[in-house]
Amino acid sequence: MDKVKVKRIVKKAISWAGLFFFILAAVMLYTQLSKYEFADIKNAVLAIPTANVLMACVASFLGYVALSSYDYLALRYIGRKLEAWKWIFVGFIGFAVSNNAGHAVVSGGAVRYRLYTRWRFKPNEIVRMVTFSGFTYLIACFFLSDLGWILTPAHAFEGQNASQWTTHFVAFISFIGLLIYFGLCYFYKKTLIIHNVPFKMPSVKMAFAQVIIGGCDIVLAAFVLYFCLIPFVYIPFDVFIGVFIIAQVLGVFSQVPGGLGVFETLFLAILPNDANTAYLFGALIAYRIIYYVLPLIISGIVLVTYETYRARRFRQIKSAD
Repeated sequence: MDKVKVKRIVKKAISWAGLFFFILAAVMLYTQLSKYEFADIKNAVLAIPTANVLMACVASFLGYVALSSYDYLALRYIGRKLEAWKWIFVGFIGFAVSNNAGHAVVSGGAVRYRLYTRWRFKPNEIVRMVTFSGFTYLIACFFLSDLGWILTPAHAFEGQNASQWTTHFVAFISFIGLLIYFGLCYFYKKTLIIHNVPFKMPSVKMAFAQVIIGGCDIVLAAFVLYFCLIPFVYIPFDVFIGVFIIAQVLGVFSQVPGGLGVFETLFLAILPNDANTAYLFGALIAYRIIYYVLPLIISGIVLVTYETYRARRFRQIKSAD
């Protein structure tokens, strides 16, 4: 089998992997929701005032717009331009899949490969974009884990020594990670060639943009849960955001899809002891529906519509020839 044929097979396999990971995300989501009784899910959502649900939905939408901006920054990094609707389209679907399937570089990367190759992007450009987006999220996590460590109240870890030491360790590693990254952005100007793919450190200005966009994404995700939670327990947002960031970052580092289990366990452990656990759990279910389920359903409808449209256009062009 010649090299050209092998390359074609590999490209097709990677392209179809995008759809595979979308299906995987749907399966993972079903597995997550199957742990709850339908009545529990319904009661949790219905117990939240309509105004709060709407505000949570708006925050979720804006959060995914911020996530899509990762692709915009990545395009700037590789020096390419693309219509806004395209990078928003790819970013929304890619993150809706990776948030539910886990392993964002692989699952979200496969979706991006399938879509960007149709707009004449080279494979090494897509690899550079996916790698850059991965670092954007990582750097944002580093920054926000340190911010969360500063904002979390002293009483939050009473009797939770394991959680306390884990958080201290993550905050320390995050601080070192930020220093190294910004140091490399400022001092290291050489181009690295890894498997024939060139990588260059971004400018310090772009590194700050990575922190800001990544930070906006996580803060908006925090608002989704905050709007679901405040009808049941009073907690100032400056205290809440610290707790949320730590739970979110540890959930991401666990590589469990959506941080399932890891996120809930830590979050419930460090909230006030007098809070009603049943309502907190209900708010967390509502958060998962609004931030994970709805975007995946919407992205599924959009992706199927787009693929159907493309297939129809392809048949029309072929028949005209």
